Amino acid sequence: MTELMGIARFEIHEGKLDEFLRLSAEAEEIVRAKDPGTLQYDTFFNEDRTECVIIERYRDSEAAMAHAANLADLSAKVLDTVTVVHGEVLGEPNPELRANLAGMDVPQLFTPYRSMGAPSA
Repeated sequence: MTELMGIARFEIHEGKLDEFLRLSAEAEEIVRAKDPGTLQYDTFFNEDRTECVIIERYRDSEAAMAHAANLADLSAKVLDTVTVVHGEVLGEPNPELRANLAGMDVPQLFTPYRSMGAPSA
């Protein structure tokens, strides 16, 4: 299994929703233009738009690292508009991505135990 999924939950800082939305739209354009290995990049909001969840899926570790590189400058601006509540990476990252993730406070890493397409461990 090489496909990876990322799940991030954010609390949007008061008064920063419009900026977050503008930056999110910019991020989506970068993903469309430069991230062929990004299979999913969806943003979900709670009812009052004070929190959001972003779901990302990547073809493989290389695609996830390319995505991070393509959004590096923009990510810092996004992080100025939110507080990270939780982050997870699901899958089996390659050693390089695993090392990159180890240096981050978030996310949590979950590796497969059982899936519909693979035998159970």
